[in-house]
Amino acid sequence: MYNCMIRKVTVSLVFICCVLLTLTPQASAQDTLGTGSLDGRTNTINTAVPFLRISPDARAGAMGDAGVATSPDANSIYWNLAKVPFATSRSNVSVTYTPWLKELVNDVFLASVAGYYQMDEYQTVSGSLRYFSLGTINFTDVTGTPTYDYRPREFAFDAGYARKLSDNFSVALAGRFIYSNLASGDIGGRVIKPGKAFAADLSLFYTKNYEKANGAINTWNIGAAFTNIGTKISYTESATNKDFIPTNMGLGTAYTIGMDQSSKIMFTLDLNKLLVPTPDSTGAYRQKGVLAGVFSSFGDAPGGMSEELKEITLSLGSEYSYNDQFFVRAGYFYENKMKGNRKYVTAGVGVKYNMFGLNFSYLVPSGNGIQRNPLSNTLRFSLIFDLDHKEEDNSNTW
Repeated sequence: MYNCMIRKVTVSLVFICCVLLTLTPQASAQDTLGTGSLDGRTNTINTAVPFLRISPDARAGAMGDAGVATSPDANSIYWNLAKVPFATSRSNVSVTYTPWLKELVNDVFLASVAGYYQMDEYQTVSGSLRYFSLGTINFTDVTGTPTYDYRPREFAFDAGYARKLSDNFSVALAGRFIYSNLASGDIGGRVIKPGKAFAADLSLFYTKNYEKANGAINTWNIGAAFTNIGTKISYTESATNKDFIPTNMGLGTAYTIGMDQSSKIMFTLDLNKLLVPTPDSTGAYRQKGVLAGVFSSFGDAPGGMSEELKEITLSLGSEYSYNDQFFVRAGYFYENKMKGNRKYVTAGVGVKYNMFGLNFSYLVPSGNGIQRNPLSNTLRFSLIFDLDHKEEDNSNTW
C-alpha cells in the first residue's frame, strides 16, 4: 500500500480522490439523516476528469467563463461548436496555456490547441486537444521512504462537425476521447490503471443582425450546448460503481451593440448545470446509468427544487472592441456556497494584427474573506491565428 505525499502541498491529491472513489462502497452522507435537508452543509457534485470543465481559452476566461453564445472563434468547440459556421474566418487556430492553481503549486497546467475549417458556406469541421498536467506526486511506502515520483496527466481529443441550416440557425455534433492517468501501482490492494471514456456534444446556435441607421449593426445570439454526454469512467478493473464524467447543459445569450462602424460592445450571460446525479445519503446515485443520471439530475437533489436551483452556475461577461483589433473584457462567475462556492471577477485584454491575435485574462476571487483561494491570480494566454479571413456576411440582417 502506498501513501500519497504531494510536493508543496499540491492539490493533485484532489484529483487522486477520483480514483479512490472507485474503491469505496458508498459515498458519505451529505444531507441530514437522509431527510433531504442540506442543513447548511455543502453537497457538491463531484465527477471524474473535472479538467473538462476548466475554461481553455483566455477570451472566455476574461468574461467570467461565458462562451455559449458569444461570437465564434477557434475555441467554440469547447463552448458551442454550432457557432463556427457563422465565423468571419474560414479557418482559425487557437493555442492556450493556463498555469492552474498557481497559488499552491507551480507545476500544474492546462494546455490546449483548437481549430476549425469551413468546407463551404454551410459546413464546418473542427478539432481540438486539451492536455492537463497535475504536476509531480511523490510516492512513499508505509515507513515514509520515497519509492518513486509520478506525473499524473489527462487529455481529451475532440473532432466535430457543424452545419448551418438557415441564414440564422445552425447545429453541431462533436465526439470526444478522454484519457485520465492519475496513478500507477497497487493502492489499497487494488491495481490502478488509466481511465478511458468516450463522450459527445450536441449544440445549437441562433444569430440575428439588426442594421442601424448609422451603418452599425446590432447582433443577438442564443446558444445551447449539451456537452460530455458519454460513458462513465473507472480506474480499476474490479470497480462496481464507475464515476460520472462532467456532463453539462449550457444555455447562453449575447447581445452586441454597434456604437458606430468601428466600436461595439457585447454583453453575455451563461447558465450552466451539471447533468450528473446529486449525492445522497445512501450512495445509490453512483449506481445510476448515464442516461438515467442525466434525466434524474433535474429532480434528484435531497433538498428538493431549492437545491436543484443552487446547482446552476452563472457567468456574466462583457467585451468592448475597437475596429476588431483591440479588445477589453470583464466578467463575473457565481456558484452557490453549498455547491462549491466559486465566485470570482475576471478581466482581460486582446489585440489582433493581421492574421495574429493575442488574448490575456486574469482572475480575482471574490466573497471569500481572508481565506486563501487556490484560484487567485489565475492567468490565461491564448494565441489566435486567423488563417483565411473573409468579408462579413450580413445576409441575416433585418
